[in-house]
Amino acid sequence: MTNRPMHEVMHRRSPVTLRPEASVHEACLVMRDHRVGAVLVTSPAGGLLGIFTGRDAVARVLAEARDPHTTRLEQVMTARPECLGPHCTAIEALRLMRDSGFRHVPVVHGERLLGIVSRGDFHGLETARLEAESSLWERL
Repeated sequence: MTNRPMHEVMHRRSPVTLRPEASVHEACLVMRDHRVGAVLVTSPAGGLLGIFTGRDAVARVLAEARDPHTTRLEQVMTARPECLGPHCTAIEALRLMRDSGFRHVPVVHGERLLGIVSRGDFHGLETARLEAESSLWERL
């Protein structure tokens, strides 16, 4: 199937989350231990505030010579990231990632955080369909 809804794409585990005052060092340890490329930054009530990825660690922390032990996620996260709803399809998610240049997208329903999808969550058929779609648009 090449057009799965997000609830079929998302892993059946809770997303990895941290509070905005957590350090970059803590976030990197959590990402390593959970074998994920991103953590979602949430409020005490569980609302999505931002996302912090391995790319952020390199570009916003290491490249700027910030101390990962004292730099807080709220200082280097992507605030108010683009999100998808649970009824979006796999192709819509892949298209958003391709067009926006990122690998992870939070999935929310209203204010409720449901999960996160990454490029690696999609099947080869979905990726192939997106490439075919892109090729078609290039020829037009």
